[in-house]
Amino acid sequence: MIAYTHCIWDFNGTILDDVETGILSVNTMLDKRGLRTIESKEEYRTLFHFPVIDYYRSLGFDFEKESYEKLAPEWVALYLEHVKHARMHPDVKETLSYFQSLGIRQTILSATEQQMLLEQVESLGIGHFFDEILGMDNIHAGSKLSLAVDWRRRHPDARVMFVGDTDHDVSTAKAMDADCFLIAVGHQSKEHLRSTGVPVFSSLTEWRNSL
Repeated sequence: MIAYTHCIWDFNGTILDDVETGILSVNTMLDKRGLRTIESKEEYRTLFHFPVIDYYRSLGFDFEKESYEKLAPEWVALYLEHVKHARMHPDVKETLSYFQSLGIRQTILSATEQQMLLEQVESLGIGHFFDEILGMDNIHAGSKLSLAVDWRRRHPDARVMFVGDTDHDVSTAKAMDADCFLIAVGHQSKEHLRSTGVPVFSSLTEWRNSL
């Protein structure tokens, strides 16, 4: 393994398997407005993209009629109801333990609002694996790039790998000068992830075994 000192984790889709949660939440909102709903995880993974506001727009939400700022709290309330049934991907704890045993320091860097993120991590019982748990200061699921730049500023000498499940994670990794690895179990399709040009794996176990 390359002598990494830090592993930065995306959360949603990478640690937490919340794809079904996202579909159920947005479909409730779409159905309420008479819009076409998402029929499958495969369809969802072809549709989901950043920035999230553009993803909503592509689904048919009309921001001339109601603002994104109004929609976001509605989505969060639905998400928090459905996410109670979501679980971690099956090989998360094993991977966290493995890196911890190697002395690699681990951080979560997420577009989820900070308090919401802390509560989710606590409920999963994995907080002790991480030196830092970093989320956003709002519920709008915006870019993580500022978090990445700030993290790198505070850790200038770190040798970093970043693991995520979307093309935005590639941009985030570049912003912090990290090697990026994508796991195709989350919010975007393997075909799309491969187009980013970074290594793509079918599971955390496959990735871990490749290092």
